[in-house]
Amino acid sequence: MITFIIALLVLVGGYFVYGSYVERVFGPDKTRKTPALAMTDGVDFIPLPTWKIFMIQFLNIAGLGPIFGAIMGAKFGTASYLWIVLGTIFGGAVHDYLSGMLSIRHDGESLPEIIGRYLGLPTKQLMRGFTVVLMILVGAVFVAGPAGLLAKLTPHYMDATFWIVVIFLYYMLATLLPVDKIIGKIYPLFAIALLFMAVGILAMLLWNHPALPEITDGLQNTHPAGLPIFPIMFVSIACGAISGFHATQSPLMARCMKNEKYGRPIFYGAMVTEGIVALIWAAAATYFFHRNGMGESNASIIVDSITKEWLGAIGGLLAVLGVIAAPITSGDTALRSARLIVADFMHLEQKSIMKRMSICIPIFGVTIAILLYSQRDAAGFDMIWRYFAWCNQTLSVFTLWAITVFLARAKKNYYITLFPALFMTAVCSTYICIAPEGLSLPDWIAYLIGGCCILMAVIGFMCWHKKQKRSDL
Repeated sequence: MITFIIALLVLVGGYFVYGSYVERVFGPDKTRKTPALAMTDGVDFIPLPTWKIFMIQFLNIAGLGPIFGAIMGAKFGTASYLWIVLGTIFGGAVHDYLSGMLSIRHDGESLPEIIGRYLGLPTKQLMRGFTVVLMILVGAVFVAGPAGLLAKLTPHYMDATFWIVVIFLYYMLATLLPVDKIIGKIYPLFAIALLFMAVGILAMLLWNHPALPEITDGLQNTHPAGLPIFPIMFVSIACGAISGFHATQSPLMARCMKNEKYGRPIFYGAMVTEGIVALIWAAAATYFFHRNGMGESNASIIVDSITKEWLGAIGGLLAVLGVIAAPITSGDTALRSARLIVADFMHLEQKSIMKRMSICIPIFGVTIAILLYSQRDAAGFDMIWRYFAWCNQTLSVFTLWAITVFLARAKKNYYITLFPALFMTAVCSTYICIAPEGLSLPDWIAYLIGGCCILMAVIGFMCWHKKQKRSDL
């Protein structure tokens, strides 16, 4: 428990210490008029209270990642704690904060436009298609799971199909209506459910004080299948440490902020909060695995077991509702983000409901098609989901490199994103080489390729930076 408590304190301290430093590096302008005030349209650009924006941002980025990802990541041992803490403070929170602040500085631009602004037109075009597909995939995936759980809690005539229809109808409304009509009203309630679950589990961890492995015991790999910690763990635990999906959500809230000074509590703070949730669930899962073995791979069963044991029937029900709310609130904003990405590159204003509908109808059609496929071929869709996990982290690589270029051009400390960019470049390049759904290469070849990718990235950045310095003279 000592390692867990120290990790928890370091996460909280990271927000105040390193978060403050990153904020100073960027330099928020407290007098600058934000897009929410300068471009108010009553649909997407709407000033909202800071506390509400924080709640929405937290739910947007959370989903099931900090719960299910952390549970599966805990199988790798105490190394999962380190990745959650260090990944959150030096990677994910920096990634989320700076991508959100760049969106504010560029009139609430979507992520592909920001990446293209700093990495060039070809990259922008690639990211436009890449992110829209990614958002649609998230929207489709985060329907079936909650629908299945709701079907278990309701009368038999309200089966999974019924709840899929209900959730998708909600998606449509949340994607089309002004951000303050549905999202701004119900997200705080969902956030309370999710945070209650995490705080309840934390309280029981501290009360029961179970024997958990300590960092002094070593960082040996305990995964039952023998999967390598690097890079598999760093993709398994994504949303609890760093996730490219987060940067697609930050522009949604960048369009609602009243002042740049609120960027750190909203963007950096939401990611640290998610890291805390992930750390709590990693510790709870470790307790579960020590008592029951590591044979269980269904994270929802582990969540159900832990919450019922520690929180009782009512607490367990609230916890399950939190697990249901988390994916739904990521799925709807994923589709909303897809609408805004398409609107940005097609230069379509979104004040008109007809313009919004013209974008949303094709998006809904593709999402429904993927959803139907997932229901008919679960095994095939599991493979697609594993590719999504890799694509998600690859998106964070592009985002980190774009931010690094911005910082270098602005003559600010670009090392705060350069090192995370290099690390995630190594993770993603190695993962696709070593993973069963990738090339399935021997470990040493995958690591060699990963090392070569880092070397090429370093050389490429150094050459660009020298050229940039010469052009500034």
